[in-house]
Amino acid sequence: MTPISPTHDSDRDPAATRDVVLFDMFGVIARHQSADGKERLAAIAGGPAPAFWDAYWGLRQAYDRGDVTGATYWRQVADALGADFDEARIARLIEADLASWSAVDATMVTLLDEMAAAGQPIALLSNIPEELATHYEERHSWLKLFQVRAFSCRIGHAKPEPGAYRWCLDALGVDPGRVLFVDDREDNIRAAEAVGVRGHLFTTPARLREALRISA
Repeated sequence: MTPISPTHDSDRDPAATRDVVLFDMFGVIARHQSADGKERLAAIAGGPAPAFWDAYWGLRQAYDRGDVTGATYWRQVADALGADFDEARIARLIEADLASWSAVDATMVTLLDEMAAAGQPIALLSNIPEELATHYEERHSWLKLFQVRAFSCRIGHAKPEPGAYRWCLDALGVDPGRVLFVDDREDNIRAAEAVGVRGHLFTTPARLREALRISA
């Protein structure tokens, strides 16, 4: 396997001109929330599930961006529901939230290993709150394969905000056209393309391999 579409410019450092594959995490490498995990979260919160999920997602961007702590986020959710979560319930909600986002696609981890072993530069851009970022760092050594790990809670920007992609470009030190962004959400892909980054809408590992021209 060779790096995707490698190009070289004699006037620049070759290492800085190699194309980079920038990965989203949830929905690509890690799984979305499980049905059981979602049911458990809603049950701990209490109240009607539709109202809970409206509050959960409606307030999530600031939590992902690191503007608020987990405890503050869950108090905001409680306020939106007209409820009062004590510290014990907040702790249970944080634990259940982490568990609901913890499943990883082993097939994708294998692909990351292959790409890194072949010298393909890879990076990560994930909307993720601090508690979940720490949870993953403590459990998954494959995170070290990425030359840049852009966690929204630590860079102050969350997709699809343009600043999230620009932060990655600055950290990577490459031109936008040399980055392929892989995400399972069309709005995130469109936002990346708006700053000049190429996009691949993720559906399956097999189709991603085809797009990258990597044999299984």
